[in-house]
Amino acid sequence: MVRLVLVLGDQLTQTLSALREADRENDVVVMAEVGSEATYVPHHPKKIAFLFAAMRKFAARLEGDGWTVAYTKLDDPENAGSIPGELLRRAEAHGAEEVIATEPGEWRLIHALEELPIPVRQLSDDRFLASHADFEAWAEGRKSLRMEYFYREMRRRTGLLMEGDEPAGGKWNFDHENRKPAPDDVDFSGPMSFTPDETVEEVLDLVERRFGNNFGRLRPFDFATDEGQARRQLAHWLKGGLAKFGDYQDAMLTDEPYLYHGLISFYMNAGLLDPLEVCRKVEQAWKEGLAPINAAEGFIRQIIGWREFMRGIYFLQGPDYTSRNILRHDRSLPGMYWGDETKMHCIGTAVANTRDHAYAHHIQRLMITGNFALIAQVDPAEVHEWYLAVYADAYEWVEAPNVIGMSQFADGGIVGSKPYVSSGSYIDRMSDYCKSCHYDVKTKTGEGACPFNLLYWHFLDRHRQRFEGNGRMAQMYRTWDRMDAEKRRTVLREAEEFLDRMDRGERV
Repeated sequence: MVRLVLVLGDQLTQTLSALREADRENDVVVMAEVGSEATYVPHHPKKIAFLFAAMRKFAARLEGDGWTVAYTKLDDPENAGSIPGELLRRAEAHGAEEVIATEPGEWRLIHALEELPIPVRQLSDDRFLASHADFEAWAEGRKSLRMEYFYREMRRRTGLLMEGDEPAGGKWNFDHENRKPAPDDVDFSGPMSFTPDETVEEVLDLVERRFGNNFGRLRPFDFATDEGQARRQLAHWLKGGLAKFGDYQDAMLTDEPYLYHGLISFYMNAGLLDPLEVCRKVEQAWKEGLAPINAAEGFIRQIIGWREFMRGIYFLQGPDYTSRNILRHDRSLPGMYWGDETKMHCIGTAVANTRDHAYAHHIQRLMITGNFALIAQVDPAEVHEWYLAVYADAYEWVEAPNVIGMSQFADGGIVGSKPYVSSGSYIDRMSDYCKSCHYDVKTKTGEGACPFNLLYWHFLDRHRQRFEGNGRMAQMYRTWDRMDAEKRRTVLREAEEFLDRMDRGERV
């Protein structure tokens, strides 16, 4: 009996569970570039081009290994337009009566496969360290779910940075050493640049025709699009970027979109690199004295800690997670997120990096665009869809908990114990953005006052009943209460005036 083997665009791994379960001699691999996946949010053109090019190369590799691959390009006149439609079309063509699939990373697709009129076996995605059952067992009975304790379990399970039963260096977490402000100079050249080959150029032309009006610049395009290139990028970063990654992972510079970041998430999340293998290479670099422990631990924590934890939260919370809005924020996402001009240099720089590279690092996402959206009371569903659309490493299993939970606190504290909000002082400390800004970060009220300063206190005042009992926020409220009453009224009035101007579409 012929079976279909579904391989999605973020499952480009030769050891994928669906491929391991399949019979190379008889089964047919189905891969498809479909409109429903390319348009359910307005994806960045670079993201679409990256995935389509990587898919085509992966399909060719499977065919070279003896698989029969039924591959559908976006402009194929017989393209059914959706993953379910393509499976039904291919099932009829090949006489298949069953589909084998590795579970998708989005509830939307999981449900679409469940509703097919032919049987679909969805296998566990064991490219992750923690299965759904593993995470559920860890979470059961806990009053709160905190990544740090989950991370320690992952360290013990993998043995990464462990010396027997104890953490290497005597501590589980070196985060306090990874908060240095932006350096004067960056001595890392950034990610490798890969010249588009014939396959990539064909995809670029297609994406330009079909998605040229989407937010984001398609060209120049220099992403890795196969496993070999992704491995070269990893090796390049291990040699030149890892050593100072820890020190400056939270820093931001106007003219340095990457600093010491490796863009490895693009390739791990699409399946071109194995996350555990990447972490072992980082650990080996530390063992060989090529990187300090704070750099190695900081990176490994992001992968086996945050990355795994976020996936666990996404599936534990269920399909309605993206609709959470505990703070009842309802403002529309400002046009500046789609490239409208803004006087705020930090927002303008983060959005420009996003537009040009389909990338911004985690602090730009959390403490610039995310922080502003939260203190400006933007609807978290709109914020979620923006992040999902504009970043090349964004898939709902990882993006939604980072945005709905960590960034927007819309889940009420499932991911984080307090909202990640700050005034302009944090941005000034960790970047050079404020030096080139229309606003003055030192000015709290009046002409030229930094909007982050105004909106920060406005947010805390608005949600006082919810947050003043949070021990981690008590000092914030003590500071607010010590302010002169007239100054507090001025802050709140000017914050409302700023939001009114923004709502009217004025350049702010």
